[in-house]
Amino acid sequence: MSEPAIQNDGDGVTFTAKIVPGSSRTTISGLLGEMVKVRVAAAPEKGKANQCLVAFLAKQLGVKKNAIRIVSGQTAPVKQIHVTGVSDDRLREALGLNQQGG
Repeated sequence: MSEPAIQNDGDGVTFTAKIVPGSSRTTISGLLGEMVKVRVAAAPEKGKANQCLVAFLAKQLGVKKNAIRIVSGQTAPVKQIHVTGVSDDRLREALGLNQQGG
């Protein structure tokens, strides 16, 4: 069973996500190795998929959009995402990662 790679730091958590744009709906679709796999409904053009991703994560985690920052991978499918003000336990619970295996 895989575990997502989530790093705690002083003000929140950082994790790796694999983004699949152009899906029928935006949803967490489990783990891909140590990455959280996220399907987003937006197309990968002009930052729309990133905006959709940030809005979705903010809603799921109950934080403001400005608490979520794409640290690296702005134009790549694999991204490092930092969320301020949440713990790794909260992240796992909100994204439904506690009961999923890889």
